[in-house]
Amino acid sequence: MGRITRTTGTPRMNYRHAYHAGNFADVLKHVVLSLVIEHLKLKPAPFRVVDTHAGIGLYDLSGVEAGKTGEWRDGIGRILAAEPKGAVGEVMAPYLDVVRALNEDGGASAGDLRFYPGSPLLARRLMRRGDVLVANELHEVDRGLLAETFAGDPQTRVLGLDGWTAIKSLLPPRERRGVTLVDPPFEQPGEFARLSRALADAVRRFATGTVLLWYPIKDERPINAFHRDIADLAGRIIAVELTIREPFDAERLNGTGLVVLNPPFTLAGKLELVLPFLARTLAVEGKGRGTLRVLSQ
Repeated sequence: MGRITRTTGTPRMNYRHAYHAGNFADVLKHVVLSLVIEHLKLKPAPFRVVDTHAGIGLYDLSGVEAGKTGEWRDGIGRILAAEPKGAVGEVMAPYLDVVRALNEDGGASAGDLRFYPGSPLLARRLMRRGDVLVANELHEVDRGLLAETFAGDPQTRVLGLDGWTAIKSLLPPRERRGVTLVDPPFEQPGEFARLSRALADAVRRFATGTVLLWYPIKDERPINAFHRDIADLAGRIIAVELTIREPFDAERLNGTGLVVLNPPFTLAGKLELVLPFLARTLAVEGKGRGTLRVLSQ
């Protein structure tokens, strides 16, 4: 689902994801999201996907913003060029099939990719009839573009709430099954504290639901503090991280991470297959590393 319209990534506040769409951080985030959704589909009961910082849904990699950085070439571009096969290819297939389908009229190869799905569009393409997507975006212009992408789709609701308060408003879902993605732009101080509060709110409101919290890896110290802050929350919690350079430079994006509350029991095994491939393929000067840590049992 989702119409292909040419969009250039109007900012969420000051942040403009169109500069970064399809980069290595998107690859990890979207692999994990696709695996969670595929697991939810194993049972016939409907589920709900809530995306609290949804962006615009579809990104044009030939646009001005993506062209200035070319970050997608060292992200999804490298993945497609590597052509993952075997068990790794099977794990990544749901995600990569969506990317290829968006470019099926041409441009599905690494060198001339045209379109890349944001998280809400990826989720919607993977969902079944009867499942529900709630895509929330505060920025008025971005929300308009998001609504255009999902125009006429009865299974998708586009909202304009503050992303941090959306968790309180949207959980628990009526279906009592689902996944919530919290993907803030990290443009203001205190984002790790907000992530901690958001996860605590999610546990109180929907203790059995799966929650994905995205974060950038620059300086490891605030990340370690964040992990300690959430370790005592109820439910199983894991952290999945991909770093692409060493040693770290606190002024640069050295890696990307996701905290997962209540991960599907199949997730860890599949990520253990995929993480070495991602680290090897996306590393800068061959110094990539994928890690999976249990923060709470």
